[in-house]
Amino acid sequence: MAKHTIVKLPGDGIGKTVLEEAIRVLEAAGFDAEYIEGDIGWEFWKKEGNPLPQRTIDLIEKHKTALFGAITSKPKDAANEELAPEHQGKGLVYSSPIVGLRQHFGLDICQRPCKTYKGNPLNFIRSDGKGGIEEPVIDAVIFRQNTEGLYGGVEWSNPPDDVYASLMTHPKFKKNFGNVPRDEISVSTRIFTKKATERILRAAFEHAKKYGYKSVTVCEKPNVIRETSGMMYAMAKEIQKADYPEIELWNTNIDAQMMWLTKTPENYGVIVSGNMFGDIVSDGFAGLIGGLGFACSAQINPDSGIGVFEPTHGSAPKYAEFDPPITNPIAMMASACMMLDHIDEGDIAMRVRKAIAEVISEGKVRTYDMMKLKGSPDVVKQGAASTHQMTDAVIEKL
Repeated sequence: MAKHTIVKLPGDGIGKTVLEEAIRVLEAAGFDAEYIEGDIGWEFWKKEGNPLPQRTIDLIEKHKTALFGAITSKPKDAANEELAPEHQGKGLVYSSPIVGLRQHFGLDICQRPCKTYKGNPLNFIRSDGKGGIEEPVIDAVIFRQNTEGLYGGVEWSNPPDDVYASLMTHPKFKKNFGNVPRDEISVSTRIFTKKATERILRAAFEHAKKYGYKSVTVCEKPNVIRETSGMMYAMAKEIQKADYPEIELWNTNIDAQMMWLTKTPENYGVIVSGNMFGDIVSDGFAGLIGGLGFACSAQINPDSGIGVFEPTHGSAPKYAEFDPPITNPIAMMASACMMLDHIDEGDIAMRVRKAIAEVISEGKVRTYDMMKLKGSPDVVKQGAASTHQMTDAVIEKL
């Protein structure tokens, strides 16, 4: 009997490819696991009108740990057009299954590390001010509140009577939008709760304490979004003063933070944000270490122990048709390493990370993105490694 049971969620597009490559690496590293496949994604939306069937939720509930590939999402009208005829006209509305997983299981702690790989030709470089260039070493970890904020799903177009009446009680709404026809108004809410905000802040501070980071940066916009961003920063000050006085607390606005990314990114350690700003800043940092082909993530509920681990790239459906596949699988492998850490298999995670780093540093095997080629079926003929060849190189190092 295997030591671990992992729910594998291939999803859509390139997710199916990179997930299998990560499993090949895990097996080569000696990870003892049984993999049970869960149904999720666009195929099940079209066939069943549900991209996240209950049977998949039940699997994750039972086994606690899932590896996820990637998901396809389309706008409302396009999603409805692709529904099977028997499901059309029933009022079904597509919503992202990965967002559904986060909310159903309370996976409110999202962790996205962005760390420089030595020798990666895509690493960020800048002028040294003396006519030369320098390559700062980046080691940032973004903690993103995963279930609230703008991704909470509380929104309306042509808001109903009770919602509209409530909005009209706010003087700024009444002044600025009171004369706008109601059917021309769409509203999305940004809701923060103290409980969830404290959880993500403490997770960020605990990570900084455990791994020796000198600072935690709250990256929000409290000078404008005063209630939600303001609450997060105020709580961060209280928590830091009471429990983590040895860790510096920094405060940046999301717009200024994006500027500082390309000036002094090495100054930042742990960053904590709400959902949308965390999404933005983590993609910004990912660009400094080579792009989404290197960007991994963990989504965890500390109370239940349930964790879902996925690369932050999308499903890129056009690339899924290429033979051989050309997608960089490193982000998926790194996400699998985060899973290993979560289930106390840190020694295996360390070996896999070391093997990935050695392949990148050696520079003999590079996927098309690492060679700065445009993604097309002929990049392998131009010297780029296929997805399989990159996996083979990592396995050889193992």
